[in-house]
Amino acid sequence: MEPILKGLAIEYKGRLNVEIVSVDTYRALTNRYGIMAIPTQIFFDSSGKEVTRHIGFYPKEEIITELKKMGIE
Repeated sequence: MEPILKGLAIEYKGRLNVEIVSVDTYRALTNRYGIMAIPTQIFFDSSGKEVTRHIGFYPKEEIITELKKMGIE
């Protein structure tokens, strides 16, 4: 997932923040957000509220569809 997410961060620069978090390094965040499997992608709105989450591989095209639903073009 990392290459896809890094590519999206570049493609959507200024419109989207992409954070890649290691569950081994940031165990507190893992617990806080209830991460039970990796990879897990969590989408937040601009106020920090979780909008949706996906567990497992997430193709770029499907991520872009989700971003469009959130109003990010």
